Amino acid sequence: MYPKILEIGPLTIHTYGLLLAAAFIAGIWIASRNARREGVDPDTIWNMGLVVIFAALVGSKVLLLLSDFGYYSRNPREIFSLSTLRSAGVYYGGLLLALVAAAWYLRSKQLPAWKVADAAAPGIALGQAIGRLGCLSAGCCYGRPTDLPWGITFTDTYAYDNVGVPLNLPLHPTQLYESAGTLCLFFLLSWRFGKRHRPGQILVEYLCLYALLRFVIEFFRGDERGYLFYGLLSTSQFIAVLTLLGAAAAYYFILRAPAPEK
Repeated sequence: MYPKILEIGPLTIHTYGLLLAAAFIAGIWIASRNARREGVDPDTIWNMGLVVIFAALVGSKVLLLLSDFGYYSRNPREIFSLSTLRSAGVYYGGLLLALVAAAWYLRSKQLPAWKVADAAAPGIALGQAIGRLGCLSAGCCYGRPTDLPWGITFTDTYAYDNVGVPLNLPLHPTQLYESAGTLCLFFLLSWRFGKRHRPGQILVEYLCLYALLRFVIEFFRGDERGYLFYGLLSTSQFIAVLTLLGAAAAYYFILRAPAPEK
């Protein structure tokens, strides 16, 4: 992999940062395009995107610190180290805080929250698919050792120094697992968005399906990300279970609501 896509003197452009920026832009573009179909001003969605980006970056780092609190409490200087600042963080932290920030923005602008949420759901999935390719390039979110023929081997010492990925050892390409899974989610949710649905249904379907996807992929992850219940579940698996239960309950109430007009 190539953690650094360009290096000119002191200036370094990291592949992860470039793909992360592309992920945000692609996700917001899809959301704005879908929002236009719902009669929402696309410029409003781009403005909301800036708020969501900041919340997502902060939330992912906060959950990273909480999920590995023991290590950071013993090594507080590591909180501001380059490895921590360059880390992708924990996705669920970014997602949850981004949802809160988006809800606040929609309420303050008096926008149709559920319509905008449904419009944004496919874009979130597409952004993940692109963002996980950035994780692959950086070496973070790596998998467990494997003998399967599609295992990938990292050899770049720069990636090891930054994120600790094992070198010269075939690993499960968990970044590609999630990238492929969320790309499928993007196509599925885009198709669903074009069909008749109740307000909020597309977002809740995304939350349910991604929770299932993430729960399974976590079994193949090999990086340190915090565990609960004596190592039974990772932090992300526990959040996935809570998300699935909450989304399933929301789905039940959405289906019980009066059907929208054609």
